[in-house]
Amino acid sequence: MISRIIILSLLISIRLLAQGNSANLERQINKIIDDEFFNHSQIAIEIYDLTTNQILYSKNNKMLLHPASNMKLLTSAAGLIYLGNKYNFTTSLYFSGDIIDSVLCGNLYIKGGLDPDFTIKDLDSLVGFVKFLGIKFITNNVYADLSIKDSLYWGKGWMWDDDPDASASYLSALNICDNTIVVFVEGNKVDLPGIVKLRPETNYVTIENNSLTILSGNPTDLEITRDWVNRKNKIIISGKVAGGAIVDSNKHKEKINILDPAMYFLALFKEHLNRNNILLGGELKVGNLPDKSIQLTSIERSIDSVMVNLNKESDNLSAEMLLYALAVNDSGTPAIAENGLQAIKNLVNSLGLNPDDYSFADGSGVSRYNLVSAELLIELLKYMYKTPYFKLFYNSLPVAGIDGTLEKRMVNTQAQGNVHAKTGTIEGVSTLSGYVTAANGDKIAFSILIQNFVEKTRIARNFQDRICELLANYK
Repeated sequence: MISRIIILSLLISIRLLAQGNSANLERQINKIIDDEFFNHSQIAIEIYDLTTNQILYSKNNKMLLHPASNMKLLTSAAGLIYLGNKYNFTTSLYFSGDIIDSVLCGNLYIKGGLDPDFTIKDLDSLVGFVKFLGIKFITNNVYADLSIKDSLYWGKGWMWDDDPDASASYLSALNICDNTIVVFVEGNKVDLPGIVKLRPETNYVTIENNSLTILSGNPTDLEITRDWVNRKNKIIISGKVAGGAIVDSNKHKEKINILDPAMYFLALFKEHLNRNNILLGGELKVGNLPDKSIQLTSIERSIDSVMVNLNKESDNLSAEMLLYALAVNDSGTPAIAENGLQAIKNLVNSLGLNPDDYSFADGSGVSRYNLVSAELLIELLKYMYKTPYFKLFYNSLPVAGIDGTLEKRMVNTQAQGNVHAKTGTIEGVSTLSGYVTAANGDKIAFSILIQNFVEKTRIARNFQDRICELLANYK
């Protein structure tokens, strides 16, 4: 009897201590957000202890706010749940006709499989296989088969003036180099135009170089852009560049999106064929793979590889391609974004919430049509914590002070190396949702959504970071 009383007393003491700690955490968070910044902006927070299964803090948790790139949590979770961790994005090379000695009498076909991370190295692997077969001349054409998805090149609600930013990559079944090009400008002799270099090197774009090399100074007025107003792949460079400027300096380079990614892919493919002394007699075209074509080789990209780039680097193209992959899985080809969003809605149903209570417009969070709540994101984080995909999901998230979009945040705090969370940023919106291990060993899920501010984003991020530091120190 005495033993039972002692045990009961201990349990009551532990519960009271936990309540006291939770109350203290609530006071500390309230103190952080008791700031004039929130007189004109909105914040929604939910914090949940996954170890003890209790809410530690909640404020405006049902309020609908823009998730920005926190939308990627829903997309990547749906990708793992419905496609599985063995799914691969596949880009395949086919031919039709006959190979006679060193001549391909026919066509080559590159069938796009939505791979968002296809690189020049991968392209050279395709070219290398053609060379391995001893082919030196292709009599007809090289086609891009884009039949796996629709022809829409941007997500619903994307803004026209995001062009030509690299984060607004044009969408295609066939992607390469994030559908972007990096332009470097370095100093020349004084009074001459700067020297322009491209990565990857290509003649697909034209260059209008109006820059001027000066003796020294900061090239504050150097501008590198694309003629997006007239929808041309013309790179326009203007302003001044200092003589002897380092080519890799961030002040002298710009990453720019490219129109018509499939033709960009084909142009690079042809250029790399030529570099390997393989000539093309025909043209570069878009067309569906005919029946009885013969597969030569393929490049596969695993979903776990894509997930890392998608979440750690907040890559919009990766998120949208995963959404289209979900659409193919749900409804076949040609995929449309709406069918991919249906998979996300199905996942929300599995969380025990009503998808009709939210708005889902794209897979990346670029669209301002997206509206979610902190409650929804916490339910998602709770759900993923219990799935066999949790480790992959968790490891794909940026780590505070270590990598990805959190590399420079929460450095030299208890949160560094501890917080695994997805960031989100669009104009006037900053979000952060993920996991942290508390000082008492408990695993905690949190979601902090802030929007409708005109100040610099770093101010909103500072509130998020301070709350995460509290959670890392929670006992």
